[in-house]
Amino acid sequence: MPDHQERQRADVELRLPADGAYVSVVRTTTAGLAARLDFLIDDIEDLRIAVGEACAMVLPEADPDSELVCSYYLLPGSLTVVVAVSATQASGPEYDSFAWQVLSTMATRAEADSSNGRFAVSLTMQSGVPGVGH
Repeated sequence: MPDHQERQRADVELRLPADGAYVSVVRTTTAGLAARLDFLIDDIEDLRIAVGEACAMVLPEADPDSELVCSYYLLPGSLTVVVAVSATQASGPEYDSFAWQVLSTMATRAEADSSNGRFAVSLTMQSGVPGVGH
């Protein structure tokens, strides 16, 4: 994960049971924050899809009774989302999976990390609005 996220406190953090039933809450929260940052409608939809794919990657790796933790880092024209679960037996990211291909295509930057008993996927999207955060 990028160093700034290790040192910087998330602007927004969402904690939910590690269950696919809550992915819609993550997607809606992501869309709301992107709209607050004046992202274009198409970029917001791309973010919703990418976050859904990130959840699809981490949830199967979650330890029983784990939480799905979504950390949001907001900057002018940029939104970074880190989706993580406790995962003592995580096999690591599958970079050839469909979920990873979708996520890495839609996001400006995507990374995955499976270490320290945690499996996390980080994605960053830059706003397509001219002059915002560029």
